[in-house]
Amino acid sequence: MPRKKQPKEYFTLETEQAIILYNKSNNKLYKDKLYKDKIQKSFEKLAEIVYNKWKFSYFDDAPEDVMAEVVAFMVEKMHMFREGKGKAFSYFTIVARNYLILNNNSNYKRYKDTDVMSNMPENWDKENNWEEEVTNSEYKVFNKRMLEYWDVNLETYFSKKRDLQIADAVLELFRRAEYIENFNKKGLYLLIREMTGHPTHYITKVVNRMKSKQIELFNEFMEYGDIDTGSNYSETL
Repeated sequence: MPRKKQPKEYFTLETEQAIILYNKSNNKLYKDKLYKDKIQKSFEKLAEIVYNKWKFSYFDDAPEDVMAEVVAFMVEKMHMFREGKGKAFSYFTIVARNYLILNNNSNYKRYKDTDVMSNMPENWDKENNWEEEVTNSEYKVFNKRMLEYWDVNLETYFSKKRDLQIADAVLELFRRAEYIENFNKKGLYLLIREMTGHPTHYITKVVNRMKSKQIELFNEFMEYGDIDTGSNYSETL
């Protein structure tokens, strides 16, 4: 009786080693070739499997386009993978799921908002909401600068891969805050837990550390009208 053919692995140790080499190099031509030869197909297959496994429903684009966006997001987050801090396959599976979960929820919220706006009365006067818009505009400026601060300082502030994954998920929620339907503590914790796979007590620890820094950043913004995103903050967990 012939032996059953084993499926070929698409994300191997060779893929992980290529990612490590990619992150260590500053040579763009070398990195581009390394990505094309050793990483790209693994990312594309991982994006396909994650997309099909969880059956995300609220995307306008064709599945192939969504998967291409997932791959681009994985490339964007590649520098955050750390050698010796777990398997690359597990890390990038979480990254892919993060992107799909957040965008799926964002699209769902946008669909609902569009439906609500289509039923607004014709005489609705948006100028009456001027004060609220000013407040929202100020918040948006702070939110943008705050995210820029964390983009520069996140890996200095958190040293553990687990905490980096959680903090990165928190920041993705901030990036898409206007599209999240239930922006309450319990709902966010559940979403972060689903995105990262980490228990709530780890999430609480990271969120509390980030909250403490957020207060400092907000006070700085209110006093000076801006945030110094190049701060050399060296405290680690």
